[in-house]
Amino acid sequence: MHAFTASVRICVNRRTASLSASGQSGRSASVAPVADPAPVSEPVSAAARAEGVTKVYGEGGTRVVALDAVTAEFARGKLTAIMGPSGSGKSTLMHCLAGLDAVTGGRVFLGETELTALPERALTTVRRDRIGFVFQSFNLVPTLTALENITLPLRLAGREPDQQWLDQVIDTVGLRDRLTHRPSELSGGQQQRVACARAIAGRPDVIFADEPTGNLDSRASAEILGFLRRSVDESGQTIVMVTHDPGTAGYADRALFLADGRVVEDMPEPTADKVLTRMRGFDSLSQRSS
Repeated sequence: MHAFTASVRICVNRRTASLSASGQSGRSASVAPVADPAPVSEPVSAAARAEGVTKVYGEGGTRVVALDAVTAEFARGKLTAIMGPSGSGKSTLMHCLAGLDAVTGGRVFLGETELTALPERALTTVRRDRIGFVFQSFNLVPTLTALENITLPLRLAGREPDQQWLDQVIDTVGLRDRLTHRPSELSGGQQQRVACARAIAGRPDVIFADEPTGNLDSRASAEILGFLRRSVDESGQTIVMVTHDPGTAGYADRALFLADGRVVEDMPEPTADKVLTRMRGFDSLSQRSS
């Protein structure tokens, strides 16, 4: 556990250094051939994206616009935090991106697959095979062991686990000696580690995490966030995480802020201090308008 905690600290402080382009020596225009233009590579599609997504609940006097024409992209191999005050639409956006909630208008894509165009059965298959989920409440099956919970989505899909990858995930989250335990025999932190291992075991295109540390103490939170950070850095996993906590957002590559159902800021390389300052701005705005 000490080695794992140390790696967490390393992950928190990790920032990739920028590389400066090296200069080239000049050549005489009279003798140097004109170089052909470099081939333009095709842009890499986002892991997930929303295009003009609107979500409305209710009608008439009870009508609530949870998302108001939101457009956003989520890059592959990055950890993005979605943030905002209560009622901003952050969880609604995540649920729409994951195909858990139908949109009122607009389109949602997973890679190049348009989720909003799929019939329900096909959408269910995409969620099972290409998306991982981590919820605040763990959502483990109480009658199954930790190992059975981790491999459950794969079994439902009729797929055999990649044993080498599964062993790596289990050892990374430190669950080797807890695999035969049921959820009631595990601490909250251990249950969330099972949930994280379940999410990543099938190598999904995207993991959506909704307040993954909301029910954990500070030490267990650091372990979970360290694991998520390492899965991005070492395995290229794409993670979209909803959180209200500035410290949690500090583990992300990017923070997307919502307010009143709209994107109001896109912050690269967030830190806890920068996020806290931004969130205080929301509080000040709320007080002035009340």
